[in-house]
Amino acid sequence: MYVFTPPAQASLAVAGTSDRFPVRRIFCVGRNYAAHAREMGKDPDREAPFFFTKPADAALDTPCTVPYPPLTEDLHYEIELVIAIGKGGSNVRENDVMEHVWGASVGVDLTRRDLQAEAKEAGRPWDWAKGFDKSAPIAPIVPIADVTSVEQGRIWLAVNGVTRQDADLSDLIWSVREHVSILSQAMELAPGDIIMTGTPAGVGAVSPGDVITGGVDGIGTLEVTIGSK
Repeated sequence: MYVFTPPAQASLAVAGTSDRFPVRRIFCVGRNYAAHAREMGKDPDREAPFFFTKPADAALDTPCTVPYPPLTEDLHYEIELVIAIGKGGSNVRENDVMEHVWGASVGVDLTRRDLQAEAKEAGRPWDWAKGFDKSAPIAPIVPIADVTSVEQGRIWLAVNGVTRQDADLSDLIWSVREHVSILSQAMELAPGDIIMTGTPAGVGAVSPGDVITGGVDGIGTLEVTIGSK
């Protein structure tokens, strides 16, 4: 017997159906596009992939309105390919990764950039910068059988109709097969895990009233409105 009613299971829409994909954990890959790594002041050629997390209930369906979060004056967008895991496992070989993938989508890793900068300066974790409420708006998940490719295809984001990020999945430093395999060496993957695979160059700030649109060719599009403070 629980001492109070458990919170609802975090979940995301499945494209074209009324089904829901239950979210267990959200992993995010840092600096996985060379140009973005450079714009953040890092050398992408000398750095192995690293990961951080968001809570499962940071995920929300799109289209949506995300209230401008507290404690920041510098809220940034980061468009990302999203991978949804449907089969668990540890030490998954690169050649076997796609057997563990249930579907794919596109999402935005919203970031309180000023808090992230403070955390970096102090050598502290990024949780307050990355893991706040409603920080992972994600489009309906597409079953992997209906996805053309997670290895190539345009990935883009616009703010109020002006394109800010425009790249290709082939620009990923660590491919989906590679970074999912690497992640599985440190953490046992489980059904319901979500992996946000990194963002291309062109990140920047948004303000209340701004409308973010974005997508990945052959997978989906999204729309996120930034609400009031």
